[in-house]
Amino acid sequence: MKASHTSTLIKLVFAASTIAAPAAAQEYNEHSLKLSYVVPKSHSYGAGVEFLENWLQEKSGGKIKLKGYPDGLLGAEVQSISGAKGNVIQLAVVSTAAAATTVPAFGLFDMPYLFRTHAEADAILDGEIGTEVLGKLEENSLVGLCYWENGFRHVTNNKHPITKLEDFAGLKIRTIENPVFIDTFNTLGANAVPMAFTEVYSALETGAIDGQETPHNSISTSRFYEVQKYVSETGHIYGAAVVLASKDLWDQLNDDERTLLRKGCEEARAFERGKNREDDPKLKENLVAEGMEANEVSAEELSRIQEALKPVYDKHADRIGRETVDGALKALEELRKAN
Repeated sequence: MKASHTSTLIKLVFAASTIAAPAAAQEYNEHSLKLSYVVPKSHSYGAGVEFLENWLQEKSGGKIKLKGYPDGLLGAEVQSISGAKGNVIQLAVVSTAAAATTVPAFGLFDMPYLFRTHAEADAILDGEIGTEVLGKLEENSLVGLCYWENGFRHVTNNKHPITKLEDFAGLKIRTIENPVFIDTFNTLGANAVPMAFTEVYSALETGAIDGQETPHNSISTSRFYEVQKYVSETGHIYGAAVVLASKDLWDQLNDDERTLLRKGCEEARAFERGKNREDDPKLKENLVAEGMEANEVSAEELSRIQEALKPVYDKHADRIGRETVDGALKALEELRKAN
């Protein structure tokens, strides 16, 4: 979807929600807020941020002004988290993998093949388990507002298609700077290269790395198709995102303003996730049109890959919190039985 079409859609959806649910009189003060995210504005994060900018502007009567800064302009993800801790940046949208560098429990959501479907991810992230993990940010000068999504991650590289477990062997794959991601790819036989997202394109272009792993939206909006040949549908990790705020900011807000920020995050979440999921198959088609070769991975081979990754769970459960991991696995088992 082109940027202009996205903006039009945001305005239509936003206008409908405003008509359906007029705001009651509330007390809002003047605030100018900066929000950092590392991907281009054309990514679904950008659409979510634009939605949130408009929503807060309207609901606060113009008093709360939010401005999003894409492309890592305010720093890479870990830097953005540090900036939010110091209230240099008031909000940030970061991967759960980046958030795990501050709160290890977020590593739960990056465990390989934890979620099979979007519905499973929504149920856990937006339910009791996800809310409990968000709450842990307050011990670290941050406040978790809600979860957005990046989507199911796939591997691209310049060497060969990945159709079986053995195809990972020796590939230099950029990963998020997170131990679960690093161990996931090293366990598969690849050479994991942790690196800030803002550095990935040039590393691919120069051949410093063979490949990387992100959802179709990041492959497309970051134009990795210009420097990558193969995209393999591994779906190895569901990429969730955390929308977080500075605790210093939060302590300055009154109850109405806090409620508005949380509600805005949730409204934008529904829009951002919906756009991402609608666009995903189109983006895959576009990657092929741009010259990439796409391949599926058979169910049998995916099972072999999942089996090979079981040691990652064993290794990281205690660091993440075994009770948290076991609770999520039990909840997912119950969801699958119910369906």
